[in-house]
Amino acid sequence: MKISVDIELKILDDLMQKIIAKKFKVGEKLPSENELADQYRVPRTTVRRTLAKLEERGFIYSQRGIGRYIKNESFQVELNLNGKSSFTDKMKQSGHQLITKNICCDRIEFDQQIYDRLAADPEDNVYKISRLRFIQEEPIAIHTSYINQRVFPDIYQDGSSIQSMFSYYRKLGYMELVNRNSLLSVTFPTLTEQQLLSCKSMEPLIMIESNCLDASSDKILEHTKVLYRSKKFKYNISRDS
Repeated sequence: MKISVDIELKILDDLMQKIIAKKFKVGEKLPSENELADQYRVPRTTVRRTLAKLEERGFIYSQRGIGRYIKNESFQVELNLNGKSSFTDKMKQSGHQLITKNICCDRIEFDQQIYDRLAADPEDNVYKISRLRFIQEEPIAIHTSYINQRVFPDIYQDGSSIQSMFSYYRKLGYMELVNRNSLLSVTFPTLTEQQLLSCKSMEPLIMIESNCLDASSDKILEHTKVLYRSKKFKYNISRDS
């Protein structure tokens, strides 16, 4: 079994390197399963499993009964990971046409980790507000903000119409905002996230968790979880001057 897995990984790596090196053109049809099986001297089932993984990673797509083809190169957006401006502001400054869809404003059940991050009391009501982000009509990110109703009493009424939390805070007089306690990790999408982001189960997502605070008072305004489709972005980790 291990030998079979090792062979699949070698074939997968070889095909990925050829695609990255542009030895196949965009839209070009890949050799058939039989041709690849002969080329790599492996059973056809091994090739089929390998091609399924290559498709999961977004390098190729299938047309039933016809074959598999090289996908068009995906656009990439440069994203500065500092917390001095909102995602909406960053995209506008970069000249990208951002579309935001508010998809959720719900009160959550008690979650110790989230309540701790918000410094919320167990009896507080915490709301989850999620926004789905689109660029070039493609879904690229899910922004979820957790808000303590004790801090924002009208969040239940306002939450379903919010597209930018930073804009909402500024309307309420919080002009200087900072992100603290930021954590970056890699995860894979749930079924719901696959559907929202139009991605495959094995497409890695970058997850950033942080707290947004009012800089003048150190008041915690929200706890944030953001899921980015990793291949849609180039990440700038330098700090603003």
